[in-house]
Amino acid sequence: LSCSARRALARAQLARVTWFPAGRSVMAYYELYRRSTLGMTLTDALDEMVTNGELTPSIAMKVLAQFDKNMNEALGSVKTKTTFKGNLDTYRFCDNVWTFLLDDVTFTVTGPGGYKDNAHVDKLKIVACDGKTGDNVGPSSKK
Repeated sequence: LSCSARRALARAQLARVTWFPAGRSVMAYYELYRRSTLGMTLTDALDEMVTNGELTPSIAMKVLAQFDKNMNEALGSVKTKTTFKGNLDTYRFCDNVWTFLLDDVTFTVTGPGGYKDNAHVDKLKIVACDGKTGDNVGPSSKK
């Protein structure tokens, strides 16, 4: 797949869920972070390795699934607090996924040791999914 085709596919799969067995229960992880710079770079590298025959597609998918799990777990332990204020342009809720489009947004970041910083962006898109893990997560939870 070309880079633009992979990105289009990643956008289409935005709220997909990856399932991991965890003991007797099943844990679910959203694939949201595959659209991040790190996720897209990983996807490009894996695609190149599969194309060159250095990796099988099933191993590449396992690597991406592990990436989903690790990103969700790592971001769950962040101690930095971010607040933002802006003008809400559009919002929607579909398949347990909220999407917000904001204009003129100001961020305030505070962290350990008294760290504080501000940032401003003209436009912001927020995609938010249910952070709970388990059998009732994701767009296919309605049975």
